[in-house]
Amino acid sequence: MTVHPFIEAEKQGGHNVKRACELLKVSRTAFYARRTGKPGPRAVRDAELTEQITEVHQRSRGTYGAPRIHAVLQREGGECGRRRVARLMRAAGLQGRHRRRRHLTTIVDPEAALRPDLIVRDFQPDPAGLDARWCGDITYVPTEEGWLYMATVIDIASRRVVGWATADHLRTDLVADALKAACQQRRPTRPVIFHSDRGCQYTSQQFASLADQFGVRLSVSRTGQCWDNALAESFFATIKRELLGTSAWPNRAAAHTAIFDFIEGWYNLHRLHRSLGYRSPAEYETALAA
Repeated sequence: MTVHPFIEAEKQGGHNVKRACELLKVSRTAFYARRTGKPGPRAVRDAELTEQITEVHQRSRGTYGAPRIHAVLQREGGECGRRRVARLMRAAGLQGRHRRRRHLTTIVDPEAALRPDLIVRDFQPDPAGLDARWCGDITYVPTEEGWLYMATVIDIASRRVVGWATADHLRTDLVADALKAACQQRRPTRPVIFHSDRGCQYTSQQFASLADQFGVRLSVSRTGQCWDNALAESFFATIKRELLGTSAWPNRAAAHTAIFDFIEGWYNLHRLHRSLGYRSPAEYETALAA
C-alpha cells in the first residue's frame, strides 16, 4: 500500500498532524490542500463568486450591498446564499452605500388651508394600477456655486420618479414644475392623489390651482411626522447615499446633469427595489401592463 508522503513525513518527524488539526478545528484534507498549494472546490467557487459580485457591484455604481447583489445573482442563475455573498464582499473590501442623516427643509405656513391625509402611511405598491397615487418632497444639494434644490413626484405603485425639477430657490415654482413634468409625462386618465408634507410650497394657493388644472387631488401629512411621507423620504436617502453624497459638486449644472443621469438612466430603469420583489420600476410597470 502506498503511503502518502506527508503522512510519512509526519512519522519521520514525530509530528501528530491529526491531533494538531483536531485542536485547530480544521480537517486534515484542508491541511494537505494548503500544503500542496492546490485550492479546494469551495475556494475555487468563492473566487468565481467574488468576480461575479465585484462585477455586479461595479454595475450598481458601487451602491449595492449584499441583499441586492444576492438578488441580482439569483436573477442571473447563480446559486449561493446571502450570507456567503456578505462574507465574500467583506473579504473583497466591498460594501454598499449607507444612509446619511438629512436636514429638514419643510417650512409650514400656519395660515394654509387644512387638507386631509389621503394616504395614511400606505405606501405599499398598488397592483390596482399606475398613476393613482403619487408623492413628493423637496431636498437640497450643496455645490460650490450655492444650494441646488430638487423637488420630486414619485408613483407609489411602481416607485418610479415620474416628475422632478431643480432650481436655485425654494419658491412654489419648484414644486409646480415637478408636478407639471409628471402630468405631462404620464398624462393620467383618472384623478390622481398627490401626497406631500405641509411645506408652504405644497399648501400654497398657486400649487392648489395647478393641481385643480390637472385634476390632481392634494393630500398632506401631519406636522412633524416624517413617516407620513416615508416613500419620498426614502428616495432622497437613496439618491444622497448613492450619488449626491459621493462627490463635491462644482456647480449647479454639474449636479443637475448627475441627477438626470441617476434618475433617468439608472434609478427608473435598472435599480432593484426590495418592495417590488427586487425589480426595477420599469420592470414592475411592464409586468403590470402585461
